[in-house]
Amino acid sequence: MEASEFPELSDRFSVYGVPKTIINEIGEVEGAVPEQRFMDQIMQAIR
Repeated sequence: MEASEFPELSDRFSVYGVPKTIINEIGEVEGAVPEQRFMDQIMQAIR
């Protein structure tokens, strides 16, 4: 989603940089990261 089109969500999730991925509202990944780190964050969030 475009952060500037949804300022209330941007504020809620503290979006200051892009890309930023919110995982189930408990995990997050900010910036371009290696695939393995991204998957590690997802796995932590779903446990």
